[in-house]
Amino acid sequence: MIRVTHVISSLTTGGSEMMLYKLLRDINRSQIDNRVVCMIGGGPIADMVRALGITVEDLGMRRGLPDPRALWRLRRILRRDRPDVLQTWLYHADLLGVVAGRWAGVPSIAWNIRCSAAEARYREGGANWTVQLLARLSSLPEVVISNSQAGIEFHRALGYHPRRWELVPNGFDLDTFRPLPEARRALRAELGLTLDTLIVGLVARFDPLKDHETFLRAVKILAGQMTGVHFVLVGREVTPDNPFFAQLVAGLGLDRVVHLLGERTDIPRITAGLDVATCSSIAEGFPNVLGEAMACAVPVVATDVGDVRIVAGKAGVVVAPSDPAALARGWHTVLSLNQPARSAMGALGRERIAASYALGGIARQYEDLYSELAKNVQERAA
Repeated sequence: MIRVTHVISSLTTGGSEMMLYKLLRDINRSQIDNRVVCMIGGGPIADMVRALGITVEDLGMRRGLPDPRALWRLRRILRRDRPDVLQTWLYHADLLGVVAGRWAGVPSIAWNIRCSAAEARYREGGANWTVQLLARLSSLPEVVISNSQAGIEFHRALGYHPRRWELVPNGFDLDTFRPLPEARRALRAELGLTLDTLIVGLVARFDPLKDHETFLRAVKILAGQMTGVHFVLVGREVTPDNPFFAQLVAGLGLDRVVHLLGERTDIPRITAGLDVATCSSIAEGFPNVLGEAMACAVPVVATDVGDVRIVAGKAGVVVAPSDPAALARGWHTVLSLNQPARSAMGALGRERIAASYALGGIARQYEDLYSELAKNVQERAA
């Protein structure tokens, strides 16, 4: 049995957090014994992980407040559990994990990078210092995993020089995200729309990285070109009482066509009910929403960030980021297709996910990597 301890910043709803959950659910737990440590406690995904029968502990940190005691707490946990592999997820966990892991004598440490460009908050002050320090320390872990080739190239340019890079893309559950004929009717019934209404959707938490402003400004452009199209936005803090959305939607005169649904637990149903799924992000390695929509056989219009162009293939349209006119043109291109042509485009997407990004295959890649790291430790000790 290989013991793996995962350290992550938090288990609130997010792409990296969900990927960790999916990995824990699908990895071979008869061979891999997993434990999870959160820097910040709580969050819905923490409950989901515990429901798998996997231990989740937290270090008692508070968002935005450094706490040196967390280093001691993590070291104590690692010395108690004696993992064969310490797998960290995201920058702050990478930093805390490599220090505590080395201090506790963990034999193998793996970092996990989930972005392809530094967000604005990582380019200034203490956050910028964190990324610069990680670049200097990047030879300490045995391997640095990235979910995109773009992420590898970006971090190389930052000065990352690991002993080994490993590309392991995001994986998608084709049973959870799949075409659902009834989803189209259900979504339109919920919104009070007719069955033939075309719907463009964006599933993303409220975050500058997701660039909701470009999405909404593109809505304004398309609404002047095509009538009867509605737009659904889903995600944490994506609600009518958020001042950002309240002011921008009203200011652009989009109240009648934009639907702000907030955080939802029925994302597979909502996604399957769309005519076009969108990723408007300005910087991501491999957006989960892209793969989820493709798995649902929904055509995509996505910004050209990270590995989006590689993943999307012929399943949609890729446009320049931060360009409302380009995003609106992408939507127009797909929505102007007849239904059989849109369905064919969506089918290509599901085929692509099944062939290259199915969750089972991605979980096997992690299993093989952990097995290799544990074997290397045994050989060094022999």
